[in-house]
Formats: sequence, structure tokens, C-alpha cells
Amino acid sequence: MATLTELQEKRGRLVTQAREALNEIQSNTDEARSAELESRHDRIMADFDQVERNIEREERQAALEARFEERARKDRENRRPGAGTEDRGSGSDAGNELSYRSVFHKFIVSGADLAALEPEERAVLKAGVQVLDEKRAQSSATGAAGGYTVPTELAEVLIKSMKAWGPMYDPAVTGELNTSTGAVIQLPTIDDTSGTATAHTQGADIVDDGSADATFGQKQLEAYVYDTKFIKFSMELAQDSIFNMEALLGDLLGERMGRLANLQLTVGTGTNAPNGVATASTLGKTAVSATAIASDEIIDLVHSVDPAYRQAPKVGFMFNDQTLASIRKLKDGQGNYLWQMGDVTKGQPGTLLSYRYTINQAVASIATGNRSVLFGDFGKYFVRKVGSPVIGVLRERFWPNLGVAGYIRFDGELGDTAAIKHLKQA
Repeated sequence: MATLTELQEKRGRLVTQAREALNEIQSNTDEARSAELESRHDRIMADFDQVERNIEREERQAALEARFEERARKDRENRRPGAGTEDRGSGSDAGNELSYRSVFHKFIVSGADLAALEPEERAVLKAGVQVLDEKRAQSSATGAAGGYTVPTELAEVLIKSMKAWGPMYDPAVTGELNTSTGAVIQLPTIDDTSGTATAHTQGADIVDDGSADATFGQKQLEAYVYDTKFIKFSMELAQDSIFNMEALLGDLLGERMGRLANLQLTVGTGTNAPNGVATASTLGKTAVSATAIASDEIIDLVHSVDPAYRQAPKVGFMFNDQTLASIRKLKDGQGNYLWQMGDVTKGQPGTLLSYRYTINQAVASIATGNRSVLFGDFGKYFVRKVGSPVIGVLRERFWPNLGVAGYIRFDGELGDTAAIKHLKQA
């Protein structure tokens, strides 16, 4: 199997080959030769996409292995003689006599690792659970009672997963509002684009009839709550699996919340849910075909958005990957491809009509009546996030099993409907 370095070198070669093929297509006037070159260019692009996916897998695998190696190193340090033996109790817990409270504290601190306990401590823990049959619920008022824990490493995994499942939750793409509470946020708006001055007659009074008064509006951002439900797994699986089950399930739940957030922020109805960007956008262009897009229609979509928005730092296109495949095959009147592949080795993204594009799999595909392409200033779409997404690990309630669940609060709204417009299929 090719190494990561070899894959990156192959990607660079494919970029060069694609550019050479594209230049030859543009300079060739023979139709048969042009068709052959186009087929070659498509094969190169298909190979490029496959290499990109392989590189992404290798990078994710390397990051995963690094996390597991770091966890194993910490476990080895915790198991050294004298590690983790400090008394943390008070009163009867501080003496030589073992108590359920002190043993359970040590168990939680060790990451629910029974191997970190002495045989006598394991016996105390088992007996305490059988006698007390404890079931506690997490709350900010009784956090010292235990029950729920939120390991730091899971929170870090969650954030990475949320960035990977986007792009609507990514602040580099949309506007972002972070709040510590879920109180409703009011967004004042005003549309004075139709207002203008009038000619003035010398010596006449300026009209004061209220017809030129500014009209304000208001939109609001709430805090809709979503969860992943609990995933329960056994203590035996946690101990015996080659994988760190908490980290693995944390990844899965982070991806689930990422997919849900991206879906709602894209096509949410706005009724008891976020107003998705595709839902909130206004019509910019209706395609002639229900199953295809013409290059002129993309140009018309761009110019349906006022030039004032087209200068914004977050202006661009948004569509899904299948729509990108169709757009990449479009040409202008001179036979030049509209889609321009950037220099991958320098980190420059591809552009369409000199504007960046973002892949969002939640945007509808090219089909009858669908809003298949969005364009505009996505900085005008505000994503409200309440705190950080949370992964909760529940131990005592499911003893001897464990439960993991995710929890997230957010909302989204397009502050200015003129900022983002869509192309709608016939």
C-alpha cells in the first residue's frame, strides 16, 4: 500500500497532468483529438479524486493511531508502582480503611479501568454496588455525586468531527454567534435599498409627509436542542477491545451530531427548527432543464446577487458533489472549462467563475424543482451555537455497563434574504 508521502507525490503529478491536458484541449481544434483529450482529462480527475480520498483515510488513520498510542502511554504511567495511590477522601475515607466512596473515586479517575484497582478495592466496589444499587442523575447541583463524566479527550474528538461534517457549522463559511445561554437573540434588520433622494426646487420646503421613513424589521435566533440517544456498551467490551470504546463512540456521536446540524442548517424548515440556508434563500435563476445546468445559467445566478454582496469575504457557491461533477464538465463559448482546478500543492482551492465553492451534501441534487446551486454571501447566514456540543459518559446508572450520548444546541437564520440566492431546476 502506498505511503502518505507517495500519495501526496502522486496527487502533485496528477495536478500537473490535468493542467497539461486542459491546456492541450484549449489549444486543439481537431474535434476527434479534443474528445480524446477530454476523456483523458476526466480519467485524470477521477484518479485525482481517488487519491484525495486515500490521503484523507491515511491522515485520519494516522491521527487515530496517535490518539491510541497516547492513551496507552498514559495507561502505562498510571499502572507504575505508586501511581494513583494518593488518598483523596476525608473523615473515614482518609484512613487505612477502604470505603466505597474512595474506591469509586479512584475508579472514575482511572478512566473506569478495573485493572487500576487492587483486589480488595475491586471487592469493595462490587459489594457497594450490590448493596446500594445506586442510580444517580447528573445535574450541576450534585456533580460531586458522580454518575456522569465528560472526558476532555472526547470533547476534543467531538470538535474535530463537527468541523469535518459541514460546512454549515464551520465559522469560516458562515456567520457565527456563540452564546453561553439559550435565550432568544433578536436580530434587527432594515432594507432601504429602494430608497433614494429626489430633485429639490429652489426655495421650496422639503416634503415632510412620512413617506420616506425607514422601516425596520426583526429576525430571531433560538436554541433548538438535539441529542443522539444513549449507546450502551459492556464493561467487558471496554476492557477487552483493542480500541478505546469511549473515544471510538465519541467519534461516531460527534459525526451524527455534525450530520444533523449540517442538515438542519441547510434545509431546516424554520418551524420549530433552524431556517436552513437553502430554505431561506431567494430565487435567483430558474434553469431551463429539470436535469441539467447550463453555463449561462450559472452566470445569471451570480449576477442575480447584487454586486455589493459579491465583494464580501465569504461569498461563493454551495452545492453537493454530484452537482460539482456536472459543473466541472461545463464549458464557455470558447470551449474553455468553467471549473478551474487550483494548485493543490500550494493549498489554493478550485474556483468557479473566480468564486470559491463549498461542497455541502445536504444541498439537493439536480432534479425537478430542486434548489441545486446556492450563491451569495454566506456570512449573512448566522449560526447560533449555545456553548459547545457535549459528549456525556454515564457509568453508575448502567453499572456494570456504560452509556454514551451526545447533546447539542444551535439555530440558524439568514439575516438578509438578498444576500444568498439559488438556482432552481425546471
